[in-house]
Amino acid sequence: MNLDFAKLDGLVPAVVQDATSGDVLMVAFLNEESWRMTIETGFATFWSRSRSKLWTKGESSGHKLSVREVLTDCDEDAVILKVDVQGPGICHEGYKSCFFKTLNEREWEVNMSRSFNPSEVYR
Repeated sequence: MNLDFAKLDGLVPAVVQDATSGDVLMVAFLNEESWRMTIETGFATFWSRSRSKLWTKGESSGHKLSVREVLTDCDEDAVILKVDVQGPGICHEGYKSCFFKTLNEREWEVNMSRSFNPSEVYR
């Protein structure tokens, strides 16, 4: 159950994937403490590089990520968290996934089919 946190200054990238649809929802980072908390609680907990603190996804919105399965690569320095999403979406900008932009003729275009009503989440 150990991961190699030494390669990236104490962090391991985590690709978060919807366990049912297979959609990639977000990419975040785990440190040893957030990894331990994720395993112990069953809810995705990450290390915020911008705020320098732990955060459990959904702590302000209530829409958490329940971890169903964890996969690692051959080097054990990256993980995929397959999750069940509790709520309509996970992006703080009001989308089902943080990956809601498509490159179209060298310009980013918002894919509105990936949106939800943010007033349902962020009050």
